[in-house]
Amino acid sequence: MTEPSHLTAVRESYDTVAAEYARRVPAPAGLDPVSRAMLAAFAELVRPLGPVADLGCGPGRVTAHLVALGVRAFGVDLSPRMVELARAAHPELRFTTGSMTALDIPAGELGGVLAYYSTHHTPPRHLPAVFAEIHRTLAPGGVLMPAGHVGDGERLNPTSAYGDHPVSYTSYLLPPDRIAELLEEAGLVVTTRLVQEPEGASKRRSGTFLAYRTDGWRGTA
Repeated sequence: MTEPSHLTAVRESYDTVAAEYARRVPAPAGLDPVSRAMLAAFAELVRPLGPVADLGCGPGRVTAHLVALGVRAFGVDLSPRMVELARAAHPELRFTTGSMTALDIPAGELGGVLAYYSTHHTPPRHLPAVFAEIHRTLAPGGVLMPAGHVGDGERLNPTSAYGDHPVSYTSYLLPPDRIAELLEEAGLVVTTRLVQEPEGASKRRSGTFLAYRTDGWRGTA
């Protein structure tokens, strides 16, 4: 089966920029206090639930941060070069190459999924399949935390990034309400929506969500 063109563009682009991305993008300790707090809250929620997949893990810094917070986390990334960097920086952790559209993870296996700035390159028409696949891998009571750039439906097509390296991906900045709708349509219950306005070096709004798989679960979200 032919791979969707957006996956090819993302893989090739992040293979190209991987080393510079790792140098430029701050580690979790360098994030703003609210973003750090949301990661800490996610860690507290999923710690007792089971293994956690960090989808779009990049060079592995957020995965390692979750592990330091007591989470049984592993990383998955579409870019083989990103996975190489993650394994080299954190040889004690597990990192695999894969797509969030078809995860090599058994159904109901995960206590949590983190999608940290890793879904905004997915065309909106493909997001239902991505969220459905995440729902499949979550155990009842499992938690998804997607976070990333949001907007009013803008579509950005940069030709270079991270030190003027050529890229061919597209960024889709969906409204937060639309992201919440897509999560709910995938069978997840959204309990938290946080929108941060641009400040400091940031030029874009960002949104963070907490969503639970509640079917077959006797607890409360």
